[in-house]
Amino acid sequence: MTLETGSSLAGLPAYAYVDEAGQLPEAFQGKIGVYAIFDQAMALQYVGYSRDVLLSLKQHLVRKPSQCVWVKAQISDRPNRTELEAIRAAWIAENGTTPPGNTTEDDSWNQPIDVKQQMTEAEQATYAAAPDELTQIKLLKQCARRVEAEILEQLRSRNVQTEIRFNPKMKETGLLDLKP
Repeated sequence: MTLETGSSLAGLPAYAYVDEAGQLPEAFQGKIGVYAIFDQAMALQYVGYSRDVLLSLKQHLVRKPSQCVWVKAQISDRPNRTELEAIRAAWIAENGTTPPGNTTEDDSWNQPIDVKQQMTEAEQATYAAAPDELTQIKLLKQCARRVEAEILEQLRSRNVQTEIRFNPKMKETGLLDLKP
């Protein structure tokens, strides 16, 4: 799956984000490269680069499950940041418009999920009225577990079989992110 440097985005093959066996593209595990994520309609959603493309794809799948349907990638044997950034910029330019994940939705693609933004009105009221920090932490963990369960259900509906494990320590702060 090693590709020539300078390949156009259009010239790269598209791989199913989740294959028929429910796995992400294992060939990208531990590989350094640039990748492009597409939705069901093959509309470009995000372009990034990573030291472990598969790990990054897992993070994006958890954060944006409905937008992660197809992926294209260019793996680099001798990577340098300048080259990776140049490829990413070229792919975005080739697309004609900057994908939402590289502009207005950048944080939702790249930062841990903030469960405070997904609290119900009842959870927000309970959190605001909490008598102490320990009670707030407990509520954040409960909310994080609820959001985690919703995400895992979405992934199950797509037959994702790849192991997804969230970092339990981050739940106390109201954030969801995968365990490294």
